[in-house]
Amino acid sequence: MRENFTENRKKVLMAMSGGVDSSVAAALLKEQGHDLIGVTLGLCCGTKAAESGCCSLNAARDAKKIAGQLGFLHYTVNFREDFQRLVIDDFINEYRQGRTPNPCIRCNQLIKFDLLLRKAKELGAGFVATGHYARIVPGHESRVTSRVRDPRPETRRLLKGKDAKKDQSYVLYRLTQEQLAHIMFPLGELTKDKVREKAEELKLPVAEKPESQEICFVEDDDYGRFIRKQAPELVRPGDIVDINGKVVGKHEGIAFYTIGQRKGLGHHRGEPKYVVGIDPARNAVIIGDDKDLLKNELVAGDVTFIAGDWPAAPLDITAKIRYNASEAPATLYPDGRVVFREPRRAVTPGQSVVFYQGEEVIGGGIIS
Repeated sequence: MRENFTENRKKVLMAMSGGVDSSVAAALLKEQGHDLIGVTLGLCCGTKAAESGCCSLNAARDAKKIAGQLGFLHYTVNFREDFQRLVIDDFINEYRQGRTPNPCIRCNQLIKFDLLLRKAKELGAGFVATGHYARIVPGHESRVTSRVRDPRPETRRLLKGKDAKKDQSYVLYRLTQEQLAHIMFPLGELTKDKVREKAEELKLPVAEKPESQEICFVEDDDYGRFIRKQAPELVRPGDIVDINGKVVGKHEGIAFYTIGQRKGLGHHRGEPKYVVGIDPARNAVIIGDDKDLLKNELVAGDVTFIAGDWPAAPLDITAKIRYNASEAPATLYPDGRVVFREPRRAVTPGQSVVFYQGEEVIGGGIIS
């Protein structure tokens, strides 16, 4: 992609959700003299969830209002079919396999930073910008020792956002060097408080708009209702078994359970029990004690590295096993194994494990 991008580097396709983050990001780029084209993604407007989500009609109206105030054109781009195929269908298929996916990672990878970059190219824009809290910096040499040394001098590194509470680097680990060369994160050096202050200073009407914390296509964060509607074949009762295989109860469907879950398991001699495994072949939910949730290592599949190449030898890293988890010291092996210094709780197949060295995101994969 990079070698074909000869367009105007001052022209930026600004992804706008109608919220305070993307609005302030647009304002900052405008102040820097960039020529902006505002776009809001039409992804799942066929659901009630879309009325308040980041890709809703209300979001598009707010984004258009902000673009008008800042002085640039705004459009809504219809990616609904792509979103259904690439994100929602995959989300359901992962649950079908007894895994717990993170659809935001696929959305960022395949929609925001694939299809949008293609759209930018069509419109003659040199960059796509978003309101993510992350940073892109030049790095002449990757910190990962590669099998093949990358001779390109323009290597870029993905760093955490300065605001530790808002850092979104976890969901961006699948970005490539080609994509990073044409992405801007204007908020990477700012805290959320500073962003709110900037919005108030500019008198943006979204300055106090609350954040959306839910998955955009799941109404009211009700996964059960979503699964029942979208994949009723997954609502199939089965056995709850203990770690020795003894049947101790019944469940309504494996899609309603995830590793570490305690709710909905019934009472077992007064002792708290947790989901420690899901067996789709047997349609069984496996339960155990809290200690059974502790794992010293995991295996990651579909691994990618931002520098492009796998490390040639074991690598000391910190690893994050879900978005809200803390990082933990570990060793990454070339075969995709991640061995932790201390056991981690509720390592969940389908979630992403992301690899860090200090502030830098070096890659990640899907926990298998």
